[in-house]
Amino acid sequence: MSKLKSSANYLYRRRRQLYDQIIRVNHSGELAADRIYWGQFVVLANDDKHSPVIQEMWSQEKHHLQEFEKLSLKYRCRKSALQHIWSATAFTLGAVTAAIGPKAAMACTVAVEDVICQHYDNQLRQLINDNIDTNKHLIDTIKEFRDDEQHHFDTGIEFGAKDSIAFNVLYNVISNGCRVAIKIAEKI
Repeated sequence: MSKLKSSANYLYRRRRQLYDQIIRVNHSGELAADRIYWGQFVVLANDDKHSPVIQEMWSQEKHHLQEFEKLSLKYRCRKSALQHIWSATAFTLGAVTAAIGPKAAMACTVAVEDVICQHYDNQLRQLINDNIDTNKHLIDTIKEFRDDEQHHFDTGIEFGAKDSIAFNVLYNVISNGCRVAIKIAEKI
């Protein structure tokens, strides 16, 4: 019986670590996304074509952030110690790309959302491999949010991201920055 209990304790600890990492990094990412769209909106608020689109994506990111706030409390996961850095950096990224122009703001959106969709897909594989039934709520939440992020990516493309000044440079710098931030937020 002690071997069974030991095995159950191991699975519990492993799942707790998985949840802690997933919820912490996703909370950080959704906080950053909220701030990116806030920065874009501040700069492009008077742009009749782009501000409603940015506002719609920003509203979805606010919802995502609220859900990860709740999940953080539910599972008692610690948040990233670098929340203030994610917040300030993301707002600046959104505002600067929007100041370059609406297409650069959309390039930022495309770069960020592309990485986030891949990241969410990786998390879904982890959760499904762990236990699809036990992790159903978290799987469903991440699937829904991944689909929203894919829609944001598609919207960025539709609104001219690839026509922005130095699209490839913006895309590579921002997407690589996102990958680094994800790795850091998984740990800190």
